[in-house]
Amino acid sequence: MGVVGRRLNLLGAVCLAIAGCGTNPVTGKKELQFVSEASELQIGAKEYAPTRQSQGGDLKVLPELTAYVNSVGQKLAAVSDRQLPYEFSVLNSSVPNAWALPGGKIAVNRGLLTELDNEAELAAVLGHEIVHAAARHGAKAQERGTLLQVGMVAAQIGVAMSDVGSTAGNLMVQGAGVGAALVSTKYGRDAELESDLYGMRYMQRAGYDPRGAVTLQEKFVKLSQAGGRNQNWLEGLFASHPPSPERVARNQATLAEMGNPGGDLGKERYTARVAPLLKMKPAYDKADEALALARKKDLAGARNLAAEAARLAPKEARFPQLQGDIALAEKNPQAALAFYQKSMALDDGYFASHLGAGTAQYQLRTGDRGKAELTRSAELLPTAPALYYLGSIAKEAGDRQRAMELFKGASTSKSELGKQAAVEYARLNFADNGTKYIASGLQLDSRGQIMAVVENRAPFPVSQILLTPVLLDANGRIAQEGRQIRVSKTLQPGERAAVNAGVGAVAEDVRARLRIRVDSVRAE
Repeated sequence: MGVVGRRLNLLGAVCLAIAGCGTNPVTGKKELQFVSEASELQIGAKEYAPTRQSQGGDLKVLPELTAYVNSVGQKLAAVSDRQLPYEFSVLNSSVPNAWALPGGKIAVNRGLLTELDNEAELAAVLGHEIVHAAARHGAKAQERGTLLQVGMVAAQIGVAMSDVGSTAGNLMVQGAGVGAALVSTKYGRDAELESDLYGMRYMQRAGYDPRGAVTLQEKFVKLSQAGGRNQNWLEGLFASHPPSPERVARNQATLAEMGNPGGDLGKERYTARVAPLLKMKPAYDKADEALALARKKDLAGARNLAAEAARLAPKEARFPQLQGDIALAEKNPQAALAFYQKSMALDDGYFASHLGAGTAQYQLRTGDRGKAELTRSAELLPTAPALYYLGSIAKEAGDRQRAMELFKGASTSKSELGKQAAVEYARLNFADNGTKYIASGLQLDSRGQIMAVVENRAPFPVSQILLTPVLLDANGRIAQEGRQIRVSKTLQPGERAAVNAGVGAVAEDVRARLRIRVDSVRAE
């Protein structure tokens, strides 16, 4: 028996012993499965909408294009090896990308559609993503993570937040980016080759010419080897689906094994369907240039380009939203609010316009201070700014508990606003739990005297710390209390101080039972 045979027998034995073993619905191979199909469907259904929000939102201005992409996707899904509730969306992002969530929830960015030559290449993209979902590649990534995190604290998903107008990924708070984390997962070599192989088979079954998968990969390799103009590709498809000459060669070999069957390329049909998007591309290019200038702090140049984009495509909601972002950055919330309202009139379903409108109203102190718009934004996609401003509104209204909840949520963003939220939460919590922000312990100084050591773990200065040395009995209960001592120094965040514990010289076994109790502390 060969090595492969022994490994398969070993896996079979393991599968008999573990309830989490199953058969891959695409390859037919035995594999460990800890994420059930019901869980896959639940993840996809729950994460599809917020993940689309975080990746640019739906392309609402060209609904017929989404209908077209969905029709191609459903044609391929019908001949796949696993029937799932497949959905296909077109997202409003210039980054060339496509992705699949567990359960068959798939999206393709408009930035990728403008780079394809025919419907067969689109079928190659969608077929590839269908295999990722059908063959449980996303679920496997979760399973690997679960195995790696046994006995560990789960990593935070929250990422750094920057100004309104930044990418949604930079705005999300902990718990809001599960789908985005799956989307950015880099598939391994085997998963990519597997998706290429079975995707080509699905193409043939659906009547498409599988040559489209070859020309698609040839194009990707050429782009990956080109110069810096392909930064968008590096941030998009290439980040999670790395191209390689090996994939091209494998696809060519698969095509030969199929006997070069031919089929529908759909070039004219694709050209006709994508024509409206290509007509709008100059406007999207202007908006991308405007955003790039805004990030370089050239707000005047960004404002002019954003206005030109809005003039070229007056029905696209993202352009007045961008104008609002720029106006906010220019400290003009009144003008920003008008732009955001125009954006929401064109597309009421994107979080960023509601976030911008709510932020502008908060700054203007008008009406409900933006509470309704901020709430709607957080419903679409929880972000640090929305939660922070809603927390501030709740605090001003005297709703301390709600304010704490919102500040705590915003604080999971590793950003300046997240840090501010952490401070706000700590200040509200400090009134009841101030002593918990002070770490205490004992140490010997150079003369052998017992010192009480305290550390400020609050994100703001504290003072007037009162301490009491206590002696524990064998059961861990307080048997004796010493004289209360004071730390007179104001401690900055993270700063330590040491004072004489006032217990004199004690035996080592007694010292082991000494503790320092924090009685009170005041926030500065």
